[in-house]
Amino acid sequence: MRRAFYAFVFSVLSLAITSAYTPLSDSSLQVLQSPGSDFDINSGSLLAPILRVRIPGTPAIEEVRQHFVDFFSSQLPNWEISLQNSTQNTPLGGAPITFVNIIATRDPPWAREGHVERLALVAHYDSKYTPKGFIGATDSAAPCAMLMHAARALDAALTAKWEAMQANGDFGLDEDVGLQIMLLDGEEAFITWTATDSLYGARALAQEWDSSFNPAMSTYRNKLDSISLFMLLDLLGAQNPRVPSYFVTTHWAYKNLALLEQRMRSLKVLKSQSSHPFLPEINKDQGVWYGGYIEDDHVPFMARGVEVLHIIPSPFPPVWHTMNDDGEHLDGPTVEDWAMLTTAFAAEWMDLEGHLGTGKAKRDGDGAMEHEASEKGRRRFEKDEL
Repeated sequence: MRRAFYAFVFSVLSLAITSAYTPLSDSSLQVLQSPGSDFDINSGSLLAPILRVRIPGTPAIEEVRQHFVDFFSSQLPNWEISLQNSTQNTPLGGAPITFVNIIATRDPPWAREGHVERLALVAHYDSKYTPKGFIGATDSAAPCAMLMHAARALDAALTAKWEAMQANGDFGLDEDVGLQIMLLDGEEAFITWTATDSLYGARALAQEWDSSFNPAMSTYRNKLDSISLFMLLDLLGAQNPRVPSYFVTTHWAYKNLALLEQRMRSLKVLKSQSSHPFLPEINKDQGVWYGGYIEDDHVPFMARGVEVLHIIPSPFPPVWHTMNDDGEHLDGPTVEDWAMLTTAFAAEWMDLEGHLGTGKAKRDGDGAMEHEASEKGRRRFEKDEL
């Protein structure tokens, strides 16, 4: 009976998203921007500044946070940034620590608050308190860089799509869909992983969003309700990862990502020489779903009804929580491939077929992206204290 129910749920979900998820053509996959030198572990404009100790409440994590803010402010001015703060006690004792979540959002220009659903791409940006000097390259410096790349690679296409919709009078006919990048603080435990010594930023953000309501007559009750999918990246960047499909209710999304991997490998868009697919369970339709066994930043969101696609290897990479989880132990092609897969998945979700490869983005001599954007879309900063 349980297997029959799961099969029914999966079939309903698959039918529901056929009109909302548009596969990219081969030509679109082939023109996706690659991170290139921006992922160099020593000088890359996206990744290198994150490959350092990032303990919550320290000057070091403040500098990394400023790296993220500067990136969106200077390169993606059409994105809205908000900072969500919470001050919490930890098992370390002493003064409470302030945890700061970074949320970058790009909605259609005509969208009204409370009437837009969003794909959330998520990673945590803090590093573990011990061992001393721990970097956490897979955990989760590299995933943060992957999300930065995805946002930048899709920015011009989002503009092109929405400008075309406005010119043709097509906006407002379907559900408005936006893209959201969430960089969460305080995922790691300070002493031992417990319900209170872990997920500091995620717990605070989920609670705040759950209790802050959109205006009356909104399509979505609150900001949690507007998240159509919470795609969480963690422990990515080591060679030969194997990521299972953890949740039956989002297996359809996993299958789309796995299909993208197959297609992009056949097109030679991906660079890694993995001994097996990153996402091997494309044909899974029943059996054991292990989503409840791995606690991560999705937990307080999922507990409030948010659908989750958890992209985390099982088994964890050999460098997990060791001093070897540093830039030198990242596999460059694997890091780039995850960035490309995330970008392609988000492009399909945002229905960007026909708009990729357009826009006014160019690389400068250092490999950074320069966007010729107008000042009218400059970033608004909102700093909310709990």
